[in-house]
Order: sequence, then structure tokens, then C-alpha cells
Amino acid sequence: MKNPIQAMFEAGVVERTDFPPESRYHGVPTSVIVGADGVATTYLQRRFAPQPESFHTLRLRRVLQGERLDQITAAEVGNPEAFWMLCDANGSLWAEELEEEGADVRITLPQGVPGPEEG
Repeated sequence: MKNPIQAMFEAGVVERTDFPPESRYHGVPTSVIVGADGVATTYLQRRFAPQPESFHTLRLRRVLQGERLDQITAAEVGNPEAFWMLCDANGSLWAEELEEEGADVRITLPQGVPGPEEG
């Protein structure tokens, strides 16, 4: 008898990924390249950062002296590892770009989730 989870992977019902749902790489497809030595190497395909306009702004948060983006996401959304979501929402590839004292960082809903007035 076939493993039911394996059957769901093969049928495309369950997405096969090595990354948990909260990872920025969740759902990014992989490819395989075979080197001249015959060794196959799996790699992630390119992840395109979403447009900041696809996020609904809840509020702006002023960055305090010495504050890091992981500290901000821990306080704002309860998950310090979600810093990359604020990077996406603020159009930044690097967390350090948003950590300047006095800068305003957009605190948003997850991508594609409409705000109260949009829904």
C-alpha cells in the first residue's frame, strides 16, 4: 500500500517544500542541475519580492535608537523571524535598510490580505 502522504505529494495536493509556511522561501520552486561530474545539485529558483503596494498598511512605526527589525517584528507580530515580511512590505531587500533611527516602518497585513475598508 502506498503511503498516503506520498500519494498527496505526487498528486500535487500537498506542496513539497523544505521550508515552513512562515519562511520567505516557502513555495519557491526548486530545480536540479547536474554537474560535469554527474552530481545533481538541487537549488532554489529565484524569489521575486512582491510589490509594496500589495500590502495593506496598518500603521507606521518609528524606529528607535539601536532597534533591529527582528525586535520590531517580535513586538508587532510576535515573531522575530518574520522580519522579512516587513522588508517585503517596505520595499527593502535588507533588514538593515529599515533600522535607521527615526525612520518610519510600515506595519502591514500579510501580502494580499485586504484591509477593513477594502474587504
